[in-house]
Amino acid sequence: MTEQSTSSAHPEGRVADATLGNWVDRLAPPWSRPYLRLSRADRPIGTWLLLIPCWWSLGLAVAASPAGPTRFDLWILVGCGLGAVLMRGAGCTWNDLADREFDAAVARTRSRPLPSGQVTPRRAAIWMTAQALVALLILLSFPAPAILLGVASLALVCVYPFAKRFTWWPQVFLGLAFNWGALLGWAAQGAGLGWSPLLLYLGGIAWTLFYDTIYAHQDREDDALIGVKSTARLFGSDTARWLRRFLVAAVACLALAVAAAGLSGAALAASLAGVAGFGAHLVWQLRRLDIDDPAGCLALFRTNRDAGLILCAGLALAAIL
Repeated sequence: MTEQSTSSAHPEGRVADATLGNWVDRLAPPWSRPYLRLSRADRPIGTWLLLIPCWWSLGLAVAASPAGPTRFDLWILVGCGLGAVLMRGAGCTWNDLADREFDAAVARTRSRPLPSGQVTPRRAAIWMTAQALVALLILLSFPAPAILLGVASLALVCVYPFAKRFTWWPQVFLGLAFNWGALLGWAAQGAGLGWSPLLLYLGGIAWTLFYDTIYAHQDREDDALIGVKSTARLFGSDTARWLRRFLVAAVACLALAVAAAGLSGAALAASLAGVAGFGAHLVWQLRRLDIDDPAGCLALFRTNRDAGLILCAGLALAAIL
């Protein structure tokens, strides 16, 4: 299918699960839209979920540092944001290159730029490389340990698209990749890796298992038809019980990360309040979950940005205090 013929089959090229009226569909130049859609710029929730563990780590590291916030910490905050946009874009492009045949068989994903023919695989590969190179330039402004961690994360990014072919737990691989920023943000701040960033990382992985299992329930039937594995298919009607376990694990690890950072007084109280608010949001999601309502699952999945930002707010307040 050519790019020209696709435009009539998919008016405006909009992706099925993108937010209506998003900025890409409304404001981006027409030539750029397929590439921005490849990067999920029309669906920013993934960028938030990649970025938030970086900010958790930076906030807790600054709160635990006797020096307090510095100008370089502000650059790390901004640099992590830019890097998350670029690396999420590159990662999604790689994911779509690897999954283009699967995506063509799933109702929710067949309108994506590659299976719908809006972009050729060669152009997608060039776009992916360009994003990764710009992200590398940003990473090179960070301290050496953070650079090494950033480069090491590429192995996880490369493996993730194939995980659903060989394991029922592809969400674990997503968690390993998406929460790497909990380690990188800590290293970028200049603090040596220890129990706090490791526990943040583990808590983030448990959180990913929680939210991405909800997300995967949208495609449960299509995934079964084409043989794609997921925790949604594995857990089935027992999903709520598993999600409660992931919720408890996430909150416990995050609370232990705060404790391991050695905070005290108002900073400790602010951090733990952030953890409590995060946990309360996950409980709220669980109470509203209907695994047989795809639209509801997508809506709940998207609210995880707010859950993560609640903890960000608590850790930012702790850093200021």
